[in-house]
Amino acid sequence: MKKIQSVCNYCAIDCNLDFYVEDNRVVKTVPTKGYPVNDGFCCIKGLSLDKQQKTVKPKSLPKIRQEDGSFREVSWDEGFRHVADKLKELQEKYGTESVAGISTGQLTMEEFALFGHVMRDHLKANVDGNTRLCMATAVVAHKQSYGFDAPGYTLKDLELSDTIIFIGANPVVAHPILWGRVRQNQIPGRKVIVLDPRESETAMNADYWYGLRWRSDLLLLYTVANLLIEKDYLDHTFIEEHTEHFEEFREFVRSYTLERGVEGTGLSKEQILELTELIHNGKRVSFWWTMGVNQGYEAVRTAQAVINLALMTGNIGKPGTGANSITGQCNAMGSRSYSNTAVFYGGGDFTNPARRERIAEVLGVKTSQLAEKPTKTYNQIIEGINAGEIKGLWILCTNPRHSWTNNETFASAAKKLELFVVQDIYDSIESAEDCTVFFPVVPGLKKEGTYINLERRLSGMRPVLERGENEISDYEAILGVGRALGMGEELKGWETPKDCFNLMRECSRNMPCDITGVTWEALENSHGIQWPYPEGREEELSAEERRLYEDGQFFTPSKKAQFVFEEVRENPLPQTEEFPYILNTGRGSVGQWHTQSRTKEVKFVEDVSVKRAYLYMNTELANDKGIKELNKIRVYSVNGQDAVFEVKLTDHVQYEELYAPIHYIECNKLTPSVYDTYSKEPSYKATPVRFEKCQEDSYVSY
Repeated sequence: MKKIQSVCNYCAIDCNLDFYVEDNRVVKTVPTKGYPVNDGFCCIKGLSLDKQQKTVKPKSLPKIRQEDGSFREVSWDEGFRHVADKLKELQEKYGTESVAGISTGQLTMEEFALFGHVMRDHLKANVDGNTRLCMATAVVAHKQSYGFDAPGYTLKDLELSDTIIFIGANPVVAHPILWGRVRQNQIPGRKVIVLDPRESETAMNADYWYGLRWRSDLLLLYTVANLLIEKDYLDHTFIEEHTEHFEEFREFVRSYTLERGVEGTGLSKEQILELTELIHNGKRVSFWWTMGVNQGYEAVRTAQAVINLALMTGNIGKPGTGANSITGQCNAMGSRSYSNTAVFYGGGDFTNPARRERIAEVLGVKTSQLAEKPTKTYNQIIEGINAGEIKGLWILCTNPRHSWTNNETFASAAKKLELFVVQDIYDSIESAEDCTVFFPVVPGLKKEGTYINLERRLSGMRPVLERGENEISDYEAILGVGRALGMGEELKGWETPKDCFNLMRECSRNMPCDITGVTWEALENSHGIQWPYPEGREEELSAEERRLYEDGQFFTPSKKAQFVFEEVRENPLPQTEEFPYILNTGRGSVGQWHTQSRTKEVKFVEDVSVKRAYLYMNTELANDKGIKELNKIRVYSVNGQDAVFEVKLTDHVQYEELYAPIHYIECNKLTPSVYDTYSKEPSYKATPVRFEKCQEDSYVSY
């Protein structure tokens, strides 16, 4: 029996696991002892990775849809040629931007990079990722406030903070290993505070829960900032030496009075004052946010309002502090820095001549062969398909028919495509129903590459199992299409994931995310390595858990962090008489993951998961409307769609709020086509709805 260390490719914690393999079969999975992230622990999803060892059956081959609607199985070479020929044909007929791609935060760094090279550099097409659905807001907030997409914390800070504030985050369910670090915190008097409209599982385990009104978080944060200023609860030295635009911010928040905060958030005067005092009294205050902030119509400014609180109180760059974004997917950080979509490999603007020259030099191509601008965003791609402008789409390891906001718009788009390539380990996902080509690829147990977790830590994914006949990886599938496109010399140096890793190392040189000191071999059986880790400074940066900004230096031209702010916007989708309730969305259970395409195959997760779409309703509201546990209701959304849910009764959601887990396709049938102005991340969290109780022959309307 042999032991192989690799990385869990579910959430952004990136736990490392030891797989014990015998006769090409995983017989035992054990969380890696001593690994800084999870140290011998992991959640049920990681422990179930061995269930994917039979996902791709031997002799799996591509399938091409025929005119009669049936599929014909073909060789990989024929599949590559078919896709390449069709991509070129569509571009010749409809223009360069008539084809597009959508990737995911679950691919390896090398797969992102290669896909970006083939699609963005060679074809000059648009490619966005489903990281747009979760982390685009944090990316833009970091870039505008810090000068680079560089979250500064390490997970150790959760154990060192005496005041831990979660804003729109539910780590008990979404990031249980992260929550484990909170539980390990032994600081006397340590306080956990939750800001969330719903009394989530994390709120139930917190010392303080502030159940503010949905989408009033920005108003609350500005109100608290104003109170901190009025009471002079500030770190004046840090503000003066390490920030810019504080005086403008001070003047801006004057209008966000306590009375305005009470009226807009639904919290009491005493609650807001208490929260302000808790922040002031903390010696090491850390602010943590995730999708409850990111997925909103003014999300970037909300994230920056969190950052502003940390800056003005000096809670950044020190142990146990920070304004810290919790990432969703296992390699969202790799996607953000190395996918060649919104920025060049390793960061940098597409229009920067010096950066273009450097990337061209590393890749061995002319600057004219590089992408010339950031990609069109996810929503623009879907809208472009429905408008008839985009005719070909290639998606990898994602399921937008289920996960895209207002997902019937994707259903319509899929039917309009002349080429729709779905590359996945499952042909049973909803997005595959209308594909014209299906590429079956192997799961992570049979792949190699690199992942970067939420605290900037690189982990090595290494093959646990040998592949069967015809089984190939995402990397090899992309490479096959690239060769069929005739890229030739453009693919020199891209032959293997290790080759690609070395290209990305060089692309990162002298950038904030410099990884030139990391080698492919150093990630094997390792404790991971956080960036930045530039060549020549390995000994200096040998600590396993490192944070940024300890020297007060940021990545802006002035080296100072920026206070960024903007007036609270009017809700574009307010409650009305027709739609008097608010639909909130989020995780359902620890075992379920996104659209359940992966966790459905885990029997002990599937056995305890609800089979039909359900939502939570306040007990008092249910009593008022004559609704009992497990009754069915039809929910009508302001977006024009409706869906049926079973009702679970609870006192943990507000009277006018309904809460639906994202794991069922009905959930995002109801979410709207509304996006943050700056990040273009969808506003999943607060959709006006109404509902009817389902009866045998009629509906009762409320």
